[in-house]
Amino acid sequence: MRWVLAGILLLLLIAGAYADNSGSSSSTSGISGSSSSGTSSSSSTSTSASTVDQAALVYVSNVTTDSGSYFPGDSGTVSVTLTNGGTTAIGLEDPTLISPHLDIQKSDWEGMTYVGAGDTITYSIRFTVLPPDGTYDALFTVGTQGGNAIHYPVEINVDSNSLLAAVTSQPTSFAPEAEQNVTLTLMNTRCGAINNIVITPEGTGIVADPAMYLIPALASSSSYSDTFGITSHQASNLTFNISYQDGDNTHYTDVVLPINIGEDKTAAVPVLNDVALTTSGSGYDITGDITNAGISDAYGVIVNVASPATGTGTYPVYAIGSIASDDSGTFELTFTTSDLSAVPVVITWKDAAGNDYSLTKTLNLGSSAGAANVTAGSGSRVTSGTGTGGNFNGGTGGTSRGGYGGSYGGRSSSNSLFGGITSGRGAGIAAFYPLIAGVVFLIAAIVLWTKRKWIMIKLKKQQ
Repeated sequence: MRWVLAGILLLLLIAGAYADNSGSSSSTSGISGSSSSGTSSSSSTSTSASTVDQAALVYVSNVTTDSGSYFPGDSGTVSVTLTNGGTTAIGLEDPTLISPHLDIQKSDWEGMTYVGAGDTITYSIRFTVLPPDGTYDALFTVGTQGGNAIHYPVEINVDSNSLLAAVTSQPTSFAPEAEQNVTLTLMNTRCGAINNIVITPEGTGIVADPAMYLIPALASSSSYSDTFGITSHQASNLTFNISYQDGDNTHYTDVVLPINIGEDKTAAVPVLNDVALTTSGSGYDITGDITNAGISDAYGVIVNVASPATGTGTYPVYAIGSIASDDSGTFELTFTTSDLSAVPVVITWKDAAGNDYSLTKTLNLGSSAGAANVTAGSGSRVTSGTGTGGNFNGGTGGTSRGGYGGSYGGRSSSNSLFGGITSGRGAGIAAFYPLIAGVVFLIAAIVLWTKRKWIMIKLKKQQ
């Protein structure tokens, strides 16, 4: 019996020992599971923080707009460049602009776009500007993968002021077939620069030089002037058509200048003076001077004779050169002719634009009494080598004003200094002999009167 009880007790001890081992194993297993779960949570938190830190290293490095100022209703483009300053690639998505003053067009950037470490990416966003005028801050925004969105302000200027243009210099009237200068001035009163300004002058019967002019850019609050040579064949309207751009938007303005055909009041007016004729063998010699009675200078002034006279000898043609306004130049011509009663003297010159002008004055040199009369003539701007204009009609010392082409004969003298034009330059002085004798007699009488007492005393002593 004792051995039976001892056996039961031994079995109970063995069972208790097994139960203790099973509890210890279960407890160890629970601790191990808890430790593994804590390590996994710590790793996930570290990865998320690392992603946020890397996204924070992406920054806006450049912002540009295609225009410094937009008209209401214009389309524009904003280009934003982002740089990844981190060490891992970052995903970016949904770039856009936010502003109540802009109508944002659908973006071409859809889905996620990655920018590598040290790389850049540029987003271009199209929009339409809404009124009113003003300067507004639109907000650029783009999302980041696993991080915060990136925001950046973009300034947009809306300005409805247009380019101003005006004619700032022009002739008082336009002479037909003559090139005359017209100056056009542009003024940019807008807040931003304007680009690709194209000026095209047009008009019926009008030729412009240049036919088109380009100004690449005109900064804000600045102006620019350009001069066009305008040749008019008829009365018409000269229109300067002007186009210009802000960004990709093209705008237009124009300036209209009426072209009135008439005498150019600022033109040079050559006047022939003090003509003297002498014989030279079988030919003749004319001397005189030409005065510019006009407002503008005359350039390249040349004097010669025309048929029936023929230039020969030393001075068949005489070049004076330039004659300034209110100045004069002398000339000398040698020629032969069978008819001294009609000797055409031709004066040619140029204006500042290089246009050719011509004035013909026909002299009557056949009278031995001394009258060299300007009997007929015409003056005009030369076109294709010929020209017609107002007539010059004058007698001795006469003045006359005709039509276009400088046909102004003011102060034209047909006589030499001492009387008429004869076969010798000084032959006319004989007409003054009686006057000279009278002056000498008067002087002698005055001297005798003042010395009368002295003379009387001398006479008494001689007696």
